[in-house]
Amino acid sequence: MAQHDFINKKRPNKSKKKAAKKKPIGWILVALTLLFAFIYGLFYIFTNSEEKKQSEAKKVVTVKKEALKKPVDSDFIQAIKEPDLVKVEVTEMEQKGPYVMQCGSYKSREQAETLKAKIAFTGIISFIKHQGSWFKVRLGPYETKRKAESDKNVLKRQRIIGCSIWFWNK
Repeated sequence: MAQHDFINKKRPNKSKKKAAKKKPIGWILVALTLLFAFIYGLFYIFTNSEEKKQSEAKKVVTVKKEALKKPVDSDFIQAIKEPDLVKVEVTEMEQKGPYVMQCGSYKSREQAETLKAKIAFTGIISFIKHQGSWFKVRLGPYETKRKAESDKNVLKRQRIIGCSIWFWNK
């Protein structure tokens, strides 16, 4: 048996044979797909152009203007126009009395003085009331609850929270 030299023997080149046998059908399909996509894109752009939409919108606006008619005055509208026919009773709300706002209650006078100083920086005057062993920081008296709420909102903006509004019983 003869010895074979497998190391120096060159392998047959199979890729050249396969490349010669391939037909360009794949490339033709890709080219046709891209061509149809391009044609569809152009068709989409021309059918959905802004000028066409604007002209259609103008047509719709002109049609709507013709369809609108001036409403006929009814008895209800006449009654509203004449002030003698409409009577409204206005009653004043009874004021319940003075209000006081309490913003803190502390065991030490120093803590109460600190809160009083913070409130003073907002431009609102407060006082400290000593009851038993508690020092209460209060504001007021207010004639209406609305004024007390207004000052409470000013204090909230300065991050002084926890104030309560009560009926003042001296």
